[in-house]
Amino acid sequence: MNNLTVENLYKQIGEILDPDINSSLSALNAIKDIKVMNNQIDISLELEQPLFGIASAMKGLISTTINSTAPDAIVNVKITEKFFRNKATGTLREVKNIIAVASGKGGVGKSSVAANLALALAKTGAKVGILDGDVYGPSQPTMFGVVGERLPAEDLPDGKTIAYPVEKYGVKIASMGFIMKRDEAAIVRGPMLAGYFSMLFEQISWGELDFLIFDLPPGTGDIQLTLTQKIPLTGAVIVTTPQEISIADVRRSIAMFRRVNVDIIGVIENMSYFSPAELPDNKYYIFGQGGGTLIAKEFETEMLGEVPLDIEFRQGTDSGRPILISAPDSVQSGIFMNLANKILSKVRSLNAVSDEELKITI
Repeated sequence: MNNLTVENLYKQIGEILDPDINSSLSALNAIKDIKVMNNQIDISLELEQPLFGIASAMKGLISTTINSTAPDAIVNVKITEKFFRNKATGTLREVKNIIAVASGKGGVGKSSVAANLALALAKTGAKVGILDGDVYGPSQPTMFGVVGERLPAEDLPDGKTIAYPVEKYGVKIASMGFIMKRDEAAIVRGPMLAGYFSMLFEQISWGELDFLIFDLPPGTGDIQLTLTQKIPLTGAVIVTTPQEISIADVRRSIAMFRRVNVDIIGVIENMSYFSPAELPDNKYYIFGQGGGTLIAKEFETEMLGEVPLDIEFRQGTDSGRPILISAPDSVQSGIFMNLANKILSKVRSLNAVSDEELKITI
């Protein structure tokens, strides 16, 4: 047990890499305290948020590292979140990460992907909200089974009105569909449209959230550009299908985000292939193959994954019980949990870069 000195432990643990940021714990100044009492070791770490997934993995890695040279040591690791610097103000000030889910065109399943990503992130233990900004086709109320709901609201002493999101399946939801009447979208134009959008992100009290998923309207016009400039996005996830026509629109979508200095988290290819239930190992590429991978390579971003065509997936979003709720053990649900874990990892690396840029600015 002579090797269990605080100095030796600092050196041993300090060489461990944070897998998302690819820097050692020593370089990240993540080790805040080490206490040794007989064969018990108490370690305090401070890591970049979000911690879901990485906390348990890091605890296991540290215990394994120490026990490799001191098998009888009892290792206790406490991990706290690095001080959170929020770029948002107003009602978004308690939202740690805002992720835009976007597509260059409609019909690629962007909103279905956004809904299931929100649910997958919530299943990791994160506090999650989803903001449905599609004025012409708000679909999150249908997907979460809350059609006809209205946002609860109250008048404040200063004369302003604050609204609160609807909650379902552990996810907070706000949608243009909660604000407008069913057939109103066809006549909403110009200043009225801007007013509705402003209400969504200026007058809704989200409270403390780890993630707010922003289901952007399809396309790359003035509305999308204005919204991405007004909301401090952590990054954007781009949804496409393998078809060439979708890929062409994705190029414009990525160009829009880069124009306003928003990081691209990665690309998700929806409707990638079809596997019949009776032939689960067979893949039929109905809409082509490799489009998502091609666009990810072209723009030097990550291909997060492929989501296959699946009738249960479609039925779930149509009926208000998404696949992660109706069939949590399904292949499709597993795919979305894997996508959520990749997004958690990428967001941590982006937040670490933001912290470094802040230090340089100061």
